[in-house]
Parts: sequence; structure tokens; C-alpha cells
Amino acid sequence: MSKPRIVHLLDDTTTGGVTRVVTHICNSQRLANQAHHEIRVIPKNTADVPVIEADLIVSHLTISWRGLAGLIALRAKHPNISLIHVEHSYTQSFTALNVAKRERFFSLLRTAYSLFDTVVGVSRAQYSWLVTRDLVAAERSCVIRSAVDLSAFAALEAPTGPCRVFGAIGRLEPQKGFDTLIMAFSQCQEPDARLRIFGRGGQHEELERMAQIDPRITLEGHAPDPVRAMSEVQAVLLPSRWEAYGLVAQEALAARRRTLVAPVDGLCDQLEDGAHRVARNTVADWTRAIDASLTADLSKIPDSQARLSERVAGVFERNWEGLIARSLVKELPVAA
Repeated sequence: MSKPRIVHLLDDTTTGGVTRVVTHICNSQRLANQAHHEIRVIPKNTADVPVIEADLIVSHLTISWRGLAGLIALRAKHPNISLIHVEHSYTQSFTALNVAKRERFFSLLRTAYSLFDTVVGVSRAQYSWLVTRDLVAAERSCVIRSAVDLSAFAALEAPTGPCRVFGAIGRLEPQKGFDTLIMAFSQCQEPDARLRIFGRGGQHEELERMAQIDPRITLEGHAPDPVRAMSEVQAVLLPSRWEAYGLVAQEALAARRRTLVAPVDGLCDQLEDGAHRVARNTVADWTRAIDASLTADLSKIPDSQARLSERVAGVFERNWEGLIARSLVKELPVAA
């Protein structure tokens, strides 16, 4: 008897978090024992969605008004197949900072989510927002925290000595808050401290100009090997203005780096795994958090952080196994 065929729909194939998570699902040997997983790229905002031969379809698409017709077509062309949507994009903080007409935006999300049998939140914080805002019913949704293969990060040697080399890894875009970080770090008085920012994006020139005020701050460019970038820092800072989950935090924690996160969205999920919460996402609070890290004992890593790689992989795969099994028989999941 052949295995069920599960098709994952993507409209963004850049080497970002969404692509990495979906690739991780498709490469999982454990999940491959249950079903055959494959990726299909759908043009962003297309209304011409083809008929897809599959036993289960998982959308990782970005919801928008222009793309809504395509989601309606997806549902209409597959009336007897369970559809799952994984919400990688929208959060409470995203909405607060980027959406002027919120009720109109919420109407879009409610309409889009109603087309799916199950909506997956990628963090507990995001899931709570989706349900509290009545964007999706709790009985038609669940939480599966995002994950990628962390084994290479876990294999890195743990840092020792005083914390002096800080890193920020991600796209150079306003979402990531690296402008706040540069201003905060420049107020740190430790002459031996360093801030290394890895990434590329539309804010590169602006951040490069800002960094010129402090020779201790360097923009390292794109890091094709994130494991190597992680090996070159002792602490990782995530001052994101919004973040559905925050894979970089998981990678840093698995690598036993001191990890500081802004108090927003899915970054709050990282606290239980050993991350340190910055009180507020302001320049002053980030300066205080960096100063406090300068005296931190890097040798004292919580047991939960040291075991993170193995635990995350097991929980992620087990949750996807359960959701797939229920969806194939048209049973709805129970929210985590």
C-alpha cells in the first residue's frame, strides 16, 4: 500500500525561515515513514491555482487580499481533501505596527482561515492571539512550534570566558530591529565588546551609516553558513519588532549561546528554553541587557538549553505526525 502524498505549497523560496522549516519537514526520516512529502511552488497572489494530486495539502502561503481568490480556488478545486494552513507571518505585534485598518485586516484573516480545515500557529504566543482575536476557532487550530535541524548548532563548542562578542543574525529589514540594537550597543562602555551583524537586506546602507559611529560594530554581510556565523559569537541578540517564532533564537540556544530576546510574539516562547527577556524593546533596555551580559557566567548553561536540539526535533515531528494522522481521516486537532 502506497504512502499518503502530502503537498506543501510555498510562494516564497528564498532561504528564509519558512523555506527552511518546510524543507526540514520534507527531509525528516521519521515523517517520511508516515507519508511522502513534497514542495510545490505557487506564484504569489495567483488566482490560477491548479488541481493538485494529493491526499493532504499544507499551505505555507502568505495571506493577502490579492491572494484570497487563489485560496478560494484552492478550496473549491479540492472539496474532499483536508487543507491545512500554517501561519508563518502575522502576529499581534505585526498588526499593531503595520496595520491601520485592523478590522478590515481581521476580516481578511477570518475569511482565509475559514477555507482550511486546520490553522497552525507556529508559537504559543501567536496561537493565543489568533484565538483570542476570534480569527480562528480553537477547535480548528493548534500549535506546532517551528523547527529546523539544530544538530550542527548543538555540536558547536560552548563559549567560555567573559561575554564580549555579541551577534545579530537575520535579514537587514526594519522588522529585525537592528537599528535599535546599534544605538543600544554604541552606549555600552566596555572597550573590548564587539557587535557583529550578519545578514543582507534593504536596510543595509542605513545600518552601515549608523554603525560608523562605533568601530566596535561591524556588518558582516550574508552568512551562507549560519553555523559558522554562530561559532564566531558568544551571545545572540534578537531585538525584533515582531516575530512569529524566531528560529535564530532556537539555533543560538542549541549552540549554548547567551540569547537575549525582545518581549514580542513568538520570541516569548523562547524563554522556557533558556532565553533572557529584555524588559522592553527600547534602546535603554537593550543597553542595560548588554551591560548585564558583560558580567554573565557563560559556563552556566541550563540543562534544558543543553538538551534543546534533541527535544525540539522530537516534539516537532511528533506534533506533525499527529496532525497528519488526524487530517487524513478528517478529524480536527485539539489545541495544544
